[in-house]
Amino acid sequence: MRTPLQKGEQTLLVTHHSWIKLIIPVVIGIVGIVISFWIDFLNWGWIAAVVGLLVIGIAYFDWSCDIWVVTNFRVIDETGLINHYAKESPLEKINNVSYDQNIWGRIFNHGNVIIQTAAEVGATEYKFVHGPKRLKDTITLAQSELEHFQVSNQAKQMAAAMNMHTTTVTGGGGVHNLASELEKLFQLKQQGVLTEEEYLRAKNRLLNF
Repeated sequence: MRTPLQKGEQTLLVTHHSWIKLIIPVVIGIVGIVISFWIDFLNWGWIAAVVGLLVIGIAYFDWSCDIWVVTNFRVIDETGLINHYAKESPLEKINNVSYDQNIWGRIFNHGNVIIQTAAEVGATEYKFVHGPKRLKDTITLAQSELEHFQVSNQAKQMAAAMNMHTTTVTGGGGVHNLASELEKLFQLKQQGVLTEEEYLRAKNRLLNF
C-alpha cells in the first residue's frame, strides 16, 4: 500500500481482485515461452519467451497494485501500476455495506462489494473482489469498534470536562466509575433505548448524586 497511514491508524485487511484475473495472462505467457523453444530459442525464439514473461510480470504487478485496504479509520481503494490512484471512504461516513456472488463467485470465492456512503450520491461498487464476505465483515466490524471507541472517548471527555474523571458513586451493588456510568448511558441513547430527555435526566441524576 502506498497511501500513508495516519497517526494511530492500523491496517486490518488488504485484499485484491480474484486470482482468476491472472489466468489469461499466465496462459499467454506460457504459450510464448513454449513457442520460443519451438521456433529455435537461440535465434529469434527468445523474443517470444521475453514477451511471455513480460505479459505475466506486468499482469501480476498490476494485480498486486490494485487493492482494497480496511483500516480502523477508513476504507482505501488504491490502484495504478505506474500512475497512482487512491479513493478513501471514512468508516463513520459509510451507511451500508453489502456484497453479491453468482454461482461461480461462490465456487471461486469472488464477488462484488457495494458501499453506500453519506457523502456520495449512489453507491461505490468494488467488482471481482477476492473474498467479498470477508471484506464486508471486516468493514462492519471496524465500524462497530470505531463507534465503541468514540462513545467511550466522549464519555471520558464529558467526565474530564466536569473535573470528575476519577469521581466514584456508590450504589447498592458497590462502587462504580463515573466515566463508565456515563458511557453506559450514552450507549443506551445511541441504541435508542433512552430518548434525549431520558438520557439528560439520568445524566443529571448521576452528576448530582
